[in-house]
Amino acid sequence: MNGEAAGDDLAEYRTLTLEAYADTIVPGEKRGPGDRSVAGAAPGGGAVAAGALELLHWDATGISGDLDTLADLLNDHARRYAAHASIEPDTSVPPFVALEFADRVALVQQLTRPGHPEKDLWVLLALFSNMAYDSAAHRNTAEALAEGHPGLTALGIPRPDTDGLWRFKVPGYGRELARLHPDTTPSGSPA
Repeated sequence: MNGEAAGDDLAEYRTLTLEAYADTIVPGEKRGPGDRSVAGAAPGGGAVAAGALELLHWDATGISGDLDTLADLLNDHARRYAAHASIEPDTSVPPFVALEFADRVALVQQLTRPGHPEKDLWVLLALFSNMAYDSAAHRNTAEALAEGHPGLTALGIPRPDTDGLWRFKVPGYGRELARLHPDTTPSGSPA
């Protein structure tokens, strides 16, 4: 792909770019031998496997309508980075995807450095990539755990009881902080 892609190819071009950015923030293992956007820089699932693209496309983020522009802007930065570093461009994938993992990291560090005029955009994209992994904010927590969400699993988040509620037999501070109010309903809500 040379940046002149159209239609479905352009959508895929941008998707690969955003996946590569999310993977740079929270790396994971490749989904298969031909995976170019996930660099395979860490074992297990990273931001992409955790659903970073799904979260980014969620309208609650406030940036879902700007993702195409962000992907194009990131590829423009990657072209300039590659030219400055004398990296021969691989035009079969988007420019950011074509970068080796270490170069992706170096470029993201430049973009998120204090004083960079676009820092807020790239930090926001990084925060959402982390959020997909750390909290699965775009998912039902119980369902994500049941499906083996990589971030929630790595963090050791326990599964709910069979009725779908979380109960903690050992209080987090090692002691009960307050007694249950007598009018509390079985679901834990105040009456």
